[in-house]
Amino acid sequence: MTTSEIDGSVQAELDRLRESIDNIDAAVVHMLAERFKCTQQVGHLKARHQLPPADPAREARQIERLRQLALSANLDPAFAEKLLNFIIAEVIRHHETIAGGRPDTERSA
Repeated sequence: MTTSEIDGSVQAELDRLRESIDNIDAAVVHMLAERFKCTQQVGHLKARHQLPPADPAREARQIERLRQLALSANLDPAFAEKLLNFIIAEVIRHHETIAGGRPDTERSA
């Protein structure tokens, strides 16, 4: 079935829902950008005080916290954990770059 064969009211509802999805995606990107701005500051603080880039205890607490938030939001906690692990890996990479004295030339978004 092509788009031209879809009933007009169905297409309108589909368009409305997709517009909402696009807006949510934009909000997610902006929230991640804000999160990375904060984690970059953490990376600089850690580097100044010779703290390790990774903090496994903090990461474990954050994963458990996010799993609980996911459960309360009816989101698969395993998915939430995978997402946070992906974000944490990127944060640690940034912290390692900062600690190594190399400017992080990639934009933190």
